[in-house]
Amino acid sequence: MSTPPESHRFLSKPHEAFHYSPLLPSPQSFVAIIRFLKKMDIFDNSDLEYLVDDFHGFTDSEDDEPFGEFDHKSEAESDFEDDLEPNQEGQTKTDTSALEARNGKDIQGIPWERLNYSRDQYRYKRLQQYKNFESLFRSREDLDKECLQVDKGKNFYDFQFNTRLVKSTIAHFQLRSLLWATSKHDVYFMKNYSLMHWSSLLQRSKEVLNVAKPIVPTMLQKQPGLLSQSISRVQISTMAVKDGLIVAGGFQGELICKRTNEPGVAFCTVLTSVENDITNSVDIYNAPSGSLRVLTANNDCTVRVLDATNFAILNNFAFDWSVNNVTASPDGKLVAVLGDSPECLLADAGSGKVIHSLEGHLDYSFSSAWHPNGQILATGNQDTTCRLWDVRNLSKSLKVLKGNMGAIRALRFTCDGRFLAMAEPADFVHVFDTEAGYSQCQEIDLFGEIAGISFSPDTEALFVGVADRTYGSLLEFSRKRNNLYLDSIF
Repeated sequence: MSTPPESHRFLSKPHEAFHYSPLLPSPQSFVAIIRFLKKMDIFDNSDLEYLVDDFHGFTDSEDDEPFGEFDHKSEAESDFEDDLEPNQEGQTKTDTSALEARNGKDIQGIPWERLNYSRDQYRYKRLQQYKNFESLFRSREDLDKECLQVDKGKNFYDFQFNTRLVKSTIAHFQLRSLLWATSKHDVYFMKNYSLMHWSSLLQRSKEVLNVAKPIVPTMLQKQPGLLSQSISRVQISTMAVKDGLIVAGGFQGELICKRTNEPGVAFCTVLTSVENDITNSVDIYNAPSGSLRVLTANNDCTVRVLDATNFAILNNFAFDWSVNNVTASPDGKLVAVLGDSPECLLADAGSGKVIHSLEGHLDYSFSSAWHPNGQILATGNQDTTCRLWDVRNLSKSLKVLKGNMGAIRALRFTCDGRFLAMAEPADFVHVFDTEAGYSQCQEIDLFGEIAGISFSPDTEALFVGVADRTYGSLLEFSRKRNNLYLDSIF
């Protein structure tokens, strides 16, 4: 991730700056507040939910400034005063069940019948006027010719439930790894300065960690090459939850490690000595020896490998550009390194030595995922494509998958390898059938910024976090099976 200009450092890059609820009137005066925040170099917690970046509003005419000045409106001033009180069944009136969706209710609870335009009309205008942030290194004229022709009419995951009791927030517009499911009933997400856990069984959330308050790690002793230290007011930029461990990164290079079955934070520190060297990506994986490891990627062009037991730094790998995303292969032998370069790298997880450079993308990359068989790597780029690479033949990408309107910000394979989910910054999640050669796809069409996507480990559920001032929510989809009678059991 390129370091933003001084005036945007704590917010986002200028072309993809802010988001507002798509159903609110076109904003007009919020820019004065934003200019003040920029000058003061602050990012107040009360504004985090509204400064969710990737502003994709549209204006009344094509001549208007696409990211024009806009009003700061609270939810209380919204055109639609939704009743969030629970009904007799404990479900809020703004939640949407599968039955209600089948009976015609919008899955996000958006009251299209009360608006002056239909859903289709709004979708058309949104697609026409959406502005994707990009900094292409070469022309994209031939890019569409490379993209796989896909049948988008499939349905692999059925809509199950949408709750607006879950309100995800985003700290940086390019980083969307802020949602993790550890089971089909347990989801972790960020809400401002709180790391939250949502139980779909109990239909309630609880705070797991408050990162606004001072955090004192339980491991205070000095480790080789790293000192555990207290930190506070961390703006969480990325996170991962796996194997009983929560790992989160922050805007000032912070790293937080917490075990899910233990109180307190096991370890936390600041990885870099340079201000604003954001922790862009974290990953949890098993080394070939079986030991649990933590990978981090920062704006200081460095990838770090930590032992997940004592959190000692085992390795530092330096690269020529800011590293935006890093993921380890299923066998723990390879690391995919993506960043402020159109090239993606495959490196040895033990030595950091670059094994191969992957060429084909036109812009910076921010997401990657490995197929469970370890042979296929997916990389997501700001050029609106995901490229698939076969590690047995890296001379060129195996396939190119294209989004509808924006950068590919998040990628996830199911644990059985059957499906690949691909999320754009807003509005679209694509689910590809790997067994059909990625040529068959389910397109999940929604409105709002996407904070993250996650399959449950058993592959039965897909969760989508929507960050929106009015319609922020957690969407849950269940895997479609031939044994439809099972639906009546659960």
